Amino acid sequence: MNEQTIYMAISIIAYLLIVLVIGIKFSKSNNTVSDFYLGGRKLGPIVTAMSAEASDMSSYLLMGVPGVAFISGLSEASWTAIGLAIGTYINWLIVAKRLRNYSQLTNSITIPDFFSDRFKDDKRILSIIAAIVIIIFFIPYTASGFAACGKLFGTLFEIEYHTAMIISAIVIIFYTTVGGFLAASTTDFIQSIVMSIALIIVFVFGIINAGGIDSVIENTKDLPGYLSLTESYIAESGTSNQYSFIMIISTLAWGLGYFGMPHILLRFMAIENSEKLKTSRRIASIWVVISLAVAVLIGIIGFGMVKNGTLQSFSDPETIIIQISNLLGNNGILFAFIAGIIIAGIFASTMSTADSQLLAASSAVSENIIGNLFKIKNSHNMSMIIARATLVIISIIAIILAWNPESSIFGIVSFAWAGFGAAFGPVILFALFWKRTNIWGALSGMVCGGVVIFIWKYLVRPMGDIWNIYELLPAFIVACVAIVLVSLLTKAPSKEIIEEFEKAKNPIL
Repeated sequence: MNEQTIYMAISIIAYLLIVLVIGIKFSKSNNTVSDFYLGGRKLGPIVTAMSAEASDMSSYLLMGVPGVAFISGLSEASWTAIGLAIGTYINWLIVAKRLRNYSQLTNSITIPDFFSDRFKDDKRILSIIAAIVIIIFFIPYTASGFAACGKLFGTLFEIEYHTAMIISAIVIIFYTTVGGFLAASTTDFIQSIVMSIALIIVFVFGIINAGGIDSVIENTKDLPGYLSLTESYIAESGTSNQYSFIMIISTLAWGLGYFGMPHILLRFMAIENSEKLKTSRRIASIWVVISLAVAVLIGIIGFGMVKNGTLQSFSDPETIIIQISNLLGNNGILFAFIAGIIIAGIFASTMSTADSQLLAASSAVSENIIGNLFKIKNSHNMSMIIARATLVIISIIAIILAWNPESSIFGIVSFAWAGFGAAFGPVILFALFWKRTNIWGALSGMVCGGVVIFIWKYLVRPMGDIWNIYELLPAFIVACVAIVLVSLLTKAPSKEIIEEFEKAKNPIL
């Protein structure tokens, strides 16, 4: 380990110690399971906004998106970013306040709880199915975060991948297990700041070393489709493919995923006052637009740096920010510390998502499967023990799934994102905005959305051509159709449910 790497390591270790201290501090605030999973609905508007977006923008913001832009140009990365920005704004605009008020009215502390409480599901069928969906998609999602940490520290410090991945996972597991939701949300807020600093520094340093924007354009303009929004560059052959209208719509469909993301929806439920959500929406939307735009441009700038010889060629495009950080760290002690902050930012983007996913998956098992399926009633202390033990067990499974160092971060996140978007997104929207939705419609939408994700991903999409559509879009549509048809063909909701729906729509503040 050279001197530059040592200084970078000091920055990262200092950051990790801060995170651990936060976890220990908030351990004293977890008096109930509600505190552990929802923070007692005490989040302020700024923490709500930034923790929601930090938990959303996982390692794909600082590794996945720049990697896609680096290898294939503007089209796919840009349309994905646009779809995510639109989805972020609409989710905050139409879902956040209604879900906050409705979940408080039903006293729901998890998304599966809300589904069952909304439809007066006494047998808790909806919450159990929803919990199973969360486990299916969140464990590999969390595994992708652990894998990102392994790649990050393995590349930077020349540590063996598995060792780096396990150490990273232990840090995340510790502060999340000890501190719960408030620790996760507070660290996510700090991590969003670190992520922002990292993006800005890499962007500015990259432009300078690439010779300016004009030089970046000059070095890439001759590559077929690289700077186009309607073509995609194929690095292997040096040619381009048309990025058709159908592909654009398919990529924009990433935005639909927001309506079904449990770790984001929980932030809406946890804010202390629903009237403060307008402030949160503005902060979150501005941050997402800027951070995604910069992430895409970093990929393009990085390619320009390789073309002009500033950066040496490397095998994994998802490590482009790491490569730029290493270059920055060669300029003296101060820059080595700054490079460490950048690496901490990448680590932060992974941690902020992994901690929220672990909490959501843990709550699904301990509250909705152990509590509802097996009808086990525990004291507050025993419930806390079960919650924390479940979180650790799920983490171990995620570590096992992350064991392969060749796994694609962007690919895993894409599939899990589609799964939640299709299984939960339509149910959330119809539960909040269509009072005729009943339990059977919600159940059919949840199951159909989740099943179609697998069918489209592994059977239909490989056929190519017009079938090469991101699985979230067709699955989301099928789930919506299923909810409407089944709800209309089965018994209407009871008077009690309708009255509660109207009360949630127009709460007395």
